[in-house]
Amino acid sequence: MTSPRPLHVEVISASLTDTGLRRRVNEDAHLASFPVFIVADGMGGHEAGDRAAAAVVDAFRGFVGRGDVAPEEVAEAVHAAHRAVGAIARGTTRGAGSTLTGVVAVQQGGEPRWLVVNIGDSRVYRLLSERLEQVTVDHSIAQEMVDAGRLTRDEMSTFEGRNVITRAVGGERSPADFWLLPVVTGERILICSDGLSGEITDEAIRAGLLSGASPAQTTGALIAQALAHGGRDNVTAIVVDVVGGGIHPRLEDTTGGLVTSEPATGTIEVETVPSRRKRHD
Repeated sequence: MTSPRPLHVEVISASLTDTGLRRRVNEDAHLASFPVFIVADGMGGHEAGDRAAAAVVDAFRGFVGRGDVAPEEVAEAVHAAHRAVGAIARGTTRGAGSTLTGVVAVQQGGEPRWLVVNIGDSRVYRLLSERLEQVTVDHSIAQEMVDAGRLTRDEMSTFEGRNVITRAVGGERSPADFWLLPVVTGERILICSDGLSGEITDEAIRAGLLSGASPAQTTGALIAQALAHGGRDNVTAIVVDVVGGGIHPRLEDTTGGLVTSEPATGTIEVETVPSRRKRHD
């Protein structure tokens, strides 16, 4: 069997994290090195939250520098993260957990794809042709209330239970959601913890991403806005610009694909489903 050709996708990326104005410890962790760009927001306080987030990131470090990652390997990394965080939780009195969200450049059918992964309420946004969409769907009480029509999206940031999530790495019955998206030249991707999305609006995020600034300048400006709006939580942002190697924007299949299952065999099944993603034109 011949090995797949390495991906030739050109990206420029930058990442930044801040403890915020009300926390003493930064329980966020992130990894931003091609082909993997992920954020983990740990839970468990001083005892274990930062360790849980670091363990999630460590499960993905083996992908750094590779151009031949397969979707099944990403699924196994999620399983490894669950096992690692579970082990940390068993050694603490308060328990431990973490969110996980981000993108990994993978090969499918010989073509580059973004495999988006999400557990919890950290987010992946995508800006393409001035249109912003939230790719991931929060696993949170607030999102469930929005889906049920009991809360508006604008009310999510002030909802008293906004930090209560329904899935977490290390938790039971917490499978990951996956989406497969084409890699598109000219797109800009934002991966962030809720310390950013909970402080500034989607319109402010869109304006920041549209500013024309470099990824490094953009992460700095977005985090500065979050701090100016209160900085109630740790805040982390990764911005990825695709500058070459993707398809032309006009050829993009905007439906993407949701990977709906992740069997123990390590295979993943993909089907197209109606999108619940939020768009801002």
